[in-house]
Amino acid sequence: MGEIDLLFSTAGGKFWTTPKALQQKLSKARAIIFDWDGVFNNGSKSDSSGSPFSEPDAMGVNLLRFSFWLSRHQIPPTAILSGEENRSGLFLAKREHYASVYFKSTDKIKSLYHFLNAHQLSAEEVIFVFDDILDLSLAAVCGVRIQVNRKASPLFNQYVTAHRLVDYVTAQEGSHFAVREACELIMGLNGTFDQALHERMMFSDHYKEYLAARQALPTHLYYLINGEIKTAVE
Repeated sequence: MGEIDLLFSTAGGKFWTTPKALQQKLSKARAIIFDWDGVFNNGSKSDSSGSPFSEPDAMGVNLLRFSFWLSRHQIPPTAILSGEENRSGLFLAKREHYASVYFKSTDKIKSLYHFLNAHQLSAEEVIFVFDDILDLSLAAVCGVRIQVNRKASPLFNQYVTAHRLVDYVTAQEGSHFAVREACELIMGLNGTFDQALHERMMFSDHYKEYLAARQALPTHLYYLINGEIKTAVE
């Protein structure tokens, strides 16, 4: 445990919940939700295509899901929850077979409870990776809260920590693979990183079984329209 604490703290990450207590929280985790803008990227947009993602982040999420499958024999339901419509987020979710994508979710708590009901989960069983104001309603109730660092928001950062809305703040910002950092932290605290990496590296039978199960999972797209969650027809 001390090695993980030192490794991530030395890199610049900040634990606002002790690693031991965070490990206890993670033992209850069964699902993962990511914000998109500012988390998988720096939040910049130039047109209707939305903001991009990086393959190191995508690999981190896949390895994290595989680690859950290895230790718990279940693939955690995974969702992207965005206040905007980011088609690159939908592309990633479909390619990787995430459970859900929520677009135009300006009132994110409604999307959260829709996700919880769909998967028979409680909020304390959710790992939430976030970066900004629209995310705080979820950070207030989710079991594990990882904030993607943004040095340009000192007052926001102060508010989040003062109101105990975060367990760990990444060293890296969204444009520098913060999702990968978050995923490796979780696997490190869970003690599953080495096995997951080795099995993936070897493309083991375990990984092949996981991949077949992952590829069979459908991805559902939802929009928040007039205060209600609506299923999109692609």
